[in-house]
Amino acid sequence: MTQASARHILVSTEEKCQELKAAIEGGADFAQVARENSSCPSSRDGGNLGTFGRGQMVREFDEVVFSAPVNVVQGPVKTQFGYHLVEVTSRQD
Repeated sequence: MTQASARHILVSTEEKCQELKAAIEGGADFAQVARENSSCPSSRDGGNLGTFGRGQMVREFDEVVFSAPVNVVQGPVKTQFGYHLVEVTSRQD
């Protein structure tokens, strides 16, 4: 079964998500941005979600994690929780 490791930033608006993505693409540290802005408890660990298998996260999130290139920030990804920036840090089959 394919496993992936990812980190994310969760915010309430698409605009905030776009703003944070631009900051990261401009050189801001993903983990620091997560600690300062994400509403998910994972923010304490820089947005790190650890390793998980397909189907363990909500569908929209799952689709990105198991298809996006590794180490490229994706988003905004809308789920019932809000808007996410997602970075796949590793994936193994």
